[in-house]
Amino acid sequence: MIDRYMTEEMSKLWSEHGKFEAFTEIELLVCEAWNKFGKISDQDLKIIRDKADFQIERIVEIEKITNHDVIAYVENVAENIGPEGRFVHMGLTSSDVVDTSLTLRMARSLKIIREELENFISLLKEKINEHKNTVCLGRTHGIGAEPTTFGMKLGIFFEEAKRNLARIDQAYENIRVGKLSGAVGTYSNIDPFIEKYTLNALGLKTCEISTQVIQRDRIAQVMFVLSLIGAGIEKIALEVRHLQRTEVREAQEGFRKGQKGSSAMPHKKNPILSERLCGMSRILRANLSTAMENIALWHERDISHSSVERVTIPDTFHLTHYMLKKVRNLISGLIVNKERMMQNIENMNGLIFSQKILLAIVDKGIARDKAYVMVQRNAMKSWENNTSLLENMKNDEEIMELFSDKELESKFNLEDYLRNIDYVYEKMGV
Repeated sequence: MIDRYMTEEMSKLWSEHGKFEAFTEIELLVCEAWNKFGKISDQDLKIIRDKADFQIERIVEIEKITNHDVIAYVENVAENIGPEGRFVHMGLTSSDVVDTSLTLRMARSLKIIREELENFISLLKEKINEHKNTVCLGRTHGIGAEPTTFGMKLGIFFEEAKRNLARIDQAYENIRVGKLSGAVGTYSNIDPFIEKYTLNALGLKTCEISTQVIQRDRIAQVMFVLSLIGAGIEKIALEVRHLQRTEVREAQEGFRKGQKGSSAMPHKKNPILSERLCGMSRILRANLSTAMENIALWHERDISHSSVERVTIPDTFHLTHYMLKKVRNLISGLIVNKERMMQNIENMNGLIFSQKILLAIVDKGIARDKAYVMVQRNAMKSWENNTSLLENMKNDEEIMELFSDKELESKFNLEDYLRNIDYVYEKMGV
């Protein structure tokens, strides 16, 4: 992961030092459990606790010989402790430590992600209320449809973010597990007490059953939730990109003093942050694909998942945390052009009221299919000739047989479209 995208909180967990710190936390608790079990004396435990340490450079040096990183780590720790180091890693297999440290760091990382997501939800709520009545053009298929408000647009993102918060909580419970059950999960060389004691101290639960590894569907679920968060961020960023287009110009990213948009064209203000977020979301989805591939392993375990996870899991947490921070910056600094929003509505020449007229004609006793044709022929004139829908209808004798001028004009009322948005806001709880 590129340093500029790494946050300090995540780096502490996912650096090499953070990994070995988690290893040590687990190994020391296992020794403490063995002490409670009667296998390690109080004196030996004190020496282990006082002297347990590791040096990454030395681990790398040993690994060149052993070609096994966990063995290199255990040997390094034992070197630092002395004779009592023989108790370190007693009864364990490598994946006991590797997988428990992995899920431990994933659970702790999810807490960081959750906090950042909560901050973003609070910001969205604030902006929703700010733009509750900021009228803008709603679009379907990218084409002008009926009016909505910018607060309603933000409400879509707000509710999705809340669903992602609930998904984090579910994924957290499924990943908040560990296993210290030996080479194939049968506790052949370790008492279940050791596992229960250690995991309880770590704030983890025991797996109901495991092989040599913790089952990878748990990890895939976390990766899925993180990719969903990324997809939600992409949804927001894509909307900003659309709204910032020259032809639309309803909203744009903040553009700070001294910033430059193009090396060639001084007039450019490009949605660079939004584009960056859209691209990063693709990485999250790609990483999810590898997590799904890692679910099926040979028999009680193979190692095909290991090399993948060393890259994809840290990168996914780093990216998700970074993206949440940046989308918060995007929304807090977003420039909303209310005047342009109204101008774009006016440029529709009244076409946004087509359904209101359709329903009004139906209310006059006209069959819906006929009413549709009556409105559509006038709407097409508006599209093709850039003329007012209201004026076209006033010149349509068949329509004017049904309405007075005043009655027809009353259907072209913007407020009618917004009379029920308070109901939507109440449902959202904002």
